[in-house]
Amino acid sequence: MPTRRPAPATRRLLAPVAALASAALLLTGCGSGSPDSPGSGARVAAGSDAIPTTDVVSGIAKDPAAAKLLPAGVTHLTVAVAVGGTPPGTTYLADGTTLTGQDVDITKAAAKVLGIKLKIEQASFEAILPALESGKYDFGASNFGVTDERRRTIDFVTYVNDGQGFVTRKDSKLAKITDLRQLCGLNIATGAGTTFEATLEKNRHVCADAGEKPYHVQTYAEQSAIWSSIQQGRSDVVMSTINGLRYAVAHQPGLRFLNEYHRLDVGFAFKKGTPLAPAFRAAVNRLIADGTYARVLRKWGTTGSAISTSRISPPELKN
Repeated sequence: MPTRRPAPATRRLLAPVAALASAALLLTGCGSGSPDSPGSGARVAAGSDAIPTTDVVSGIAKDPAAAKLLPAGVTHLTVAVAVGGTPPGTTYLADGTTLTGQDVDITKAAAKVLGIKLKIEQASFEAILPALESGKYDFGASNFGVTDERRRTIDFVTYVNDGQGFVTRKDSKLAKITDLRQLCGLNIATGAGTTFEATLEKNRHVCADAGEKPYHVQTYAEQSAIWSSIQQGRSDVVMSTINGLRYAVAHQPGLRFLNEYHRLDVGFAFKKGTPLAPAFRAAVNRLIADGTYARVLRKWGTTGSAISTSRISPPELKN
């Protein structure tokens, strides 16, 4: 349930030092191209590894019409985020405590529109959705893709369109992956508790059906571990978010983006039946209308993932 009493000050979140060190070693400049071009994904800046720090939130004013849609008495909410290690996903600034990323900016911007305070809690990606049912968090904001399976127990308020894609090493013979049978016999690195893991597990049978050796799914809780796996040859391919993959290819040597596989709407995640959804939809649509939304996406180089309007729990995209 939404928190109706003032929340204590948000605790300082300590960065996992080992994960940050690994990510830092991998973030070496090799990007090129315009960060604002359609489909350019997560290229923050050509030839630059700096995490963008442009303030796109503090000047946002409360919108009384959107705020009026909140349940009576709601002034503070607790949001769960998963720290992945690399932009445009949630990561830390150089101080090791300040969270940043596309999801963080959009979440803080929506809170400004609604005139509410946020308590930000760090959690593992796979733990957030189950915890919404218990009321541990009021909502989650970690690039959660909208799927029909998730819609059975979760309400979503969409704010970008991202999805699933593949990356491999530059020396790989893999070409565009349009059929998961192309992965038979390979090691695939992906995030634990994600739509990528679910897609791969659901389709394990395709290799046996074709009389081929099965692929092996390697799941990791940290993005830095995924990139270490592919760089060191323990994995043959990575399946992850389109924007995250494009960022990785632009900032890590020796990687090649294969292709988009399946587009998905992405949204804030709430317990099923939440009364908060209409207010958050109105907040996102306000950000779209006043130009703040476009500024956030330009900051993170993800303009190719823009949506024209926010929706509540739309059907899974089939493409």
